Amino acid sequence: MSGIFGRMLRRVRAGEKHLTWNDPSASDAPASIALVSPTFEPGGFIPLRHAGKGVGENVSPALSWSGVPRETEELVLIVEDPDAPLPRPFVHAVVTGILPAMTALAEGRLSGALAAAPADDLALGKNTFGKTSYGGPRPVPGHGPHTYVFQLFALDRRLSFAAVPSRRDVVRQMRGSVVARGRLDGLYER
Repeated sequence: MSGIFGRMLRRVRAGEKHLTWNDPSASDAPASIALVSPTFEPGGFIPLRHAGKGVGENVSPALSWSGVPRETEELVLIVEDPDAPLPRPFVHAVVTGILPAMTALAEGRLSGALAAAPADDLALGKNTFGKTSYGGPRPVPGHGPHTYVFQLFALDRRLSFAAVPSRRDVVRQMRGSVVARGRLDGLYER
């Protein structure tokens, strides 16, 4: 039985066009930020350690970046799966308040106890699981490879929220403020 449901839905995918990357709030900004991970190559497979609860260890991968413009006041990271069999991409992480002087996030920084007790201005928004932490890859078995898109946005102002924001809340506030962006794609399949 495992994988039958996934094979039946193989052609059903949210689609790249619904990513934050392609939202009008961000799509005009230059893709001038280089976003990388020591854990996987761009377009390569994400190791099991970073897969979601019940599949892997659900540890967020280390990320680093360069090319952030001088006028940046805040960085925002959004991780989405456009291959999910849903109307919109599945949101795996929303991170606001990343200081422009930061050039990296350590492995595990967005998961577990580290996510619950930040030592800097980082704020985690709600992912599609309804959690304020990293939710690693956990695609439907048999659905084929999924692309996990790590998107970093440089903003020329700070965001402010009265409550824990969703991806939608963040994107709404980003409008007119994105000065640069960077992207790293990783694959995972069950």
